[in-house]
Amino acid sequence: MTPKEVIPKVQQDLFAMQDLEYRDFHAKLMPTVEKESVIGVRVPVLRTYAKKFGKTEEAKQFLKILPHQYYEENNLHGLLIEQIKDYELCIEELERFLPHIDNWATCDLLAVRTVKNHLNSYIKKIDRWLESEYIYTIRFGINMLMRYYLEEEFKLEYPGKVAAIRSEEYYVNMARAWYFATALAKKYDQVLPFLEEQKMDVWTHNKTIQKAIESYRITPEQKEYLRTLKIRQ
Repeated sequence: MTPKEVIPKVQQDLFAMQDLEYRDFHAKLMPTVEKESVIGVRVPVLRTYAKKFGKTEEAKQFLKILPHQYYEENNLHGLLIEQIKDYELCIEELERFLPHIDNWATCDLLAVRTVKNHLNSYIKKIDRWLESEYIYTIRFGINMLMRYYLEEEFKLEYPGKVAAIRSEEYYVNMARAWYFATALAKKYDQVLPFLEEQKMDVWTHNKTIQKAIESYRITPEQKEYLRTLKIRQ
């Protein structure tokens, strides 16, 4: 089966799993995506399908297809990349896919756990993604720093990279705020100076404080101090 022959088969399968009520709800959460391109397949259902589909030869052909017509096809593509065990091949497919991501949901879906055993080399990829011209490639890079580099692999230079990003894009700056709120929960003493010294733009600075205060992982005493760091405009 050729890539072109795989497309109608996959689309038929996806429409068979369609939940119109879910589509109407979920489409509203993604203002960057046209509603007509959302089929309406719940993520757990799509994951189950991807796990089965990923074992077929058709899946290899599907990965050759970019760009896709539907939001769920993009999500399926990402879930298939997650199944790739070979690190180099996983990165190769990821590099091809990232520029085609056009929304926060697809971006945040990807965990690519194959990279966990290659974090020393993976960070070099992340460094490049943080400087990308593509909104969701930058966001993905931030997500990866948050997912894999806030524990044993943490280095102070990593929040420094996130703080140094300058963007007018909401979905980039929201990811930066989430990163720092999470970093405060895990590395409070090391990360706090980025707020005390106001190393970020005002919006991201204040949004970080808001998200940290909403977190159950931040102590009441820490929250009280963080409130004093809010920049008044």
